[in-house]
Amino acid sequence: MGTYNDLKVFNLSYDLAKRIYLISKQFPKDELFGLTNQIRRSSRSVCVNIVEAYRKKIYPNHFRSKISDADAECSETIIWLRMAKDFEHIDEDVFIDLTKDYMEVGRMLGGMIKHPEKFI
Repeated sequence: MGTYNDLKVFNLSYDLAKRIYLISKQFPKDELFGLTNQIRRSSRSVCVNIVEAYRKKIYPNHFRSKISDADAECSETIIWLRMAKDFEHIDEDVFIDLTKDYMEVGRMLGGMIKHPEKFI
């Protein structure tokens, strides 16, 4: 069945976390312990929860729970992106691009929650 590295959703969420990190390096220093920290944490948690779920895939309920956690972190990241846009730390195009990709991650995670048998 492969590893989590073979999952498109893992790779996309990991790449998005790297993009968030690089973009957030440009946020104002007074946001370091606020928006910068929060958006980095939530974006990283998406891919980390996918890995944790995949490692526990022999337990269907645990798998679903961790994928659900990843989906929640995905939604949280979208809100942090909206705040970054509204606070003028990122422009509209960056916001739209990242949000579109996070919505795709959320769609894929929703499919995993509905059909865990494909991954277990």
